[in-house]
Amino acid sequence: MRVVLTNDDGVDAPGLAALERAAAVLGATLVVVAPAECHSGCGHRVTTRAAIRIDDVGPGRFRVAGTPADCVRIALAKLVPDAALVLSGINAGGNLGADIHHSGTVAAAREAVLHGVPAIAASQYHRAGQPIDWSRSARWVADVLADLRGRSVAPGEFWNVNLPDLPADAADPPAVDCAVDGSPFGLGYRLTAEGWAYESSYHERPRVPGGDIDVCFGGGIAVSRVRAV
Repeated sequence: MRVVLTNDDGVDAPGLAALERAAAVLGATLVVVAPAECHSGCGHRVTTRAAIRIDDVGPGRFRVAGTPADCVRIALAKLVPDAALVLSGINAGGNLGADIHHSGTVAAAREAVLHGVPAIAASQYHRAGQPIDWSRSARWVADVLADLRGRSVAPGEFWNVNLPDLPADAADPPAVDCAVDGSPFGLGYRLTAEGWAYESSYHERPRVPGGDIDVCFGGGIAVSRVRAV
């Protein structure tokens, strides 16, 4: 079995290295097909009017001058046409609720499902200025992958996983199945010399009890089924 690994933070991101460690639990051949640069917040943008440069940067490792969705499209079309699964992440920051519409991490998983390949997106929520313990993130994702390996989703669905921001001495959190919370972001802006700057608090965003935002901010691993379209 061959599994494609990608992300939106770039091929050299520590979260991608953490995902590689976590994916070892699958016992599969891992092929990294990831963007050359960070494309955080790019959504489901694809490149169709320009050539996409791909560099072979090591065994089973490709650097793509394109978006996360581009990486999945070209992986499934040319580089790993027999891929059994696509994993995207581990993103440095949450991809909860409405985030799934502008997240490049989630877009990569969605693109895979559009082509009939199962996919999982994983993100590590963290408060601004707080470091991420990627070893811990990798361990949590490995546990989730081991569980999801035996579970199925309906055609056109994929998994979106969000890890909580917990103190270093906290016990490992439970994984909680939950719905994606459609609550909108706050619309806070302040005027600067350069223009209007967004300043709403991510952690204080609206949430529905029991939804993915509430679960993750409450200290659980939010595991959500998402429809591609």
